[in-house]
Amino acid sequence: MTTTYNCTSDDERAKGLEHAQRAISEKKCVVFPTDTVYGIAADAFSPQAVTMLLVSKGRSRTMPPPVLIPRINALDGLATDVPADARKLAEAFWPGGLTLILHAQPSLDWDLGETKGTVALRMPDDEIAQELLTLTGPLAVSSANRTGHAPGQTAAAAREQLADSVEVYLEGGFRPLEGESAVPSTIVDATGPRLRVVRNGAVTLDQLREHVPGVLGLGEIPMAEEDPAEAAVAAPDEAAPAEAARAEAAPAPDEAARPEAAPAGGSSVVETVAVESPSGEHTAVPAPVRNPEP
Repeated sequence: MTTTYNCTSDDERAKGLEHAQRAISEKKCVVFPTDTVYGIAADAFSPQAVTMLLVSKGRSRTMPPPVLIPRINALDGLATDVPADARKLAEAFWPGGLTLILHAQPSLDWDLGETKGTVALRMPDDEIAQELLTLTGPLAVSSANRTGHAPGQTAAAAREQLADSVEVYLEGGFRPLEGESAVPSTIVDATGPRLRVVRNGAVTLDQLREHVPGVLGLGEIPMAEEDPAEAAVAAPDEAAPAEAARAEAAPAPDEAARPEAAPAGGSSVVETVAVESPSGEHTAVPAPVRNPEP
């Protein structure tokens, strides 16, 4: 039976966390607050539970959820070949509004959807979220809303959309603070030769570059990737659109995690994946595919 717990009360919070832990172990979904918006969560290592999460949102396997972790040292347990620059960003902005797309550990027995061998990881800066993650371990999490609708900023708002598809709702008040806009995490693809922002969000590009000066902004490409022949023939007013088009086609995965990888030596195959915006809209962004995986 669906139950809502008022986590501003210590007694209800303890009961709610216990019920949520039990629900996760039973492959059911729970809703809880994060530092950005409310999230709907399921056991990241249960294909059945992840399917339940996607069905609850009205989302397909082509839009796999990111994974929230309780502590930074879980990074190496879930991802492999973590670049030094990605580690710098994690140390600087975790817990917080930064999602990193990395190569998933190939030995892990999980199925988050069509991730092309990647995983999107984040450590949220929220006390209730941290308590739940400490009890359950890594959770597959997406914004608590039906696809195409605004994400819930309270558990009550999330319940209006998700109803009985969720076993437990942990109500912790507005996220972020009441009156503020719901800002998603910034997503950085760390699967290629350069770190690249694939969704703007809570952490600005300037903040990222304070720690990793070479990180590419959304749509940016390195100068070395420009086509000299094209640049020579393009008229001044045509050069910018051409560069923008190349940026859109450049291999950069998403979020949701996404999200949504490129081989260590680069990939010549480019696909697109959908990224969910704060309003629930989805935008296609390029996603590198890691060979030899399909």
